Amino acid sequence: MIWSDEKIIEVIRDRLVESRFVHSLNVADSARDLAVIYGADADICYTAGLLHDITKNAPQEEHFNLFEKGNVILTQAENANHKLWHAMSGEQFIRQNTDIKNEEIWNAVRYHTTGRAGMSLVEKIIYIADFVSAERDYPDVDVMRALSVKSLDDAMLYSLRYTIPDLIKKGQTIHPDSVNLYNELISLKKG
Repeated sequence: MIWSDEKIIEVIRDRLVESRFVHSLNVADSARDLAVIYGADADICYTAGLLHDITKNAPQEEHFNLFEKGNVILTQAENANHKLWHAMSGEQFIRQNTDIKNEEIWNAVRYHTTGRAGMSLVEKIIYIADFVSAERDYPDVDVMRALSVKSLDDAMLYSLRYTIPDLIKKGQTIHPDSVNLYNELISLKKG
């Protein structure tokens, strides 16, 4: 079976609750728009946006089956925060169950929640598209949207300045990849 965007839309419609399905369509649209601005492959970004939450509504058993089959071992931070699982299991779902053999898409799905140092352009676009998609309405979403079309790095730094303190306030773990991304972005600013 060929996993065209039409096929992906059909699959995510069945796998996701309605609000998450709409979010995925919106992220794909935002990713395509950002790709045009920043000179990335718009088709790859659109596909990655569609797929980014493919396992978001999966039961715990499915996450762990995908991890086991893909030899994924959760770190302490990942084990402690189940909201991170869908990014890792989503990557594994794509690797194990589709004909999509694109490392940019795999990595964009894998790192769309935590980010990481050394992100590719496609990874950055999906990370930001997830924050600025049309249905998002959190405080400062307009600031994020404005930043997203001026500088992906500035938008990512702004997002981390929001999410890291929020995780601390909630007593949740902070993934080392997010800390490394923050440190890299700060170093680039000072460099």
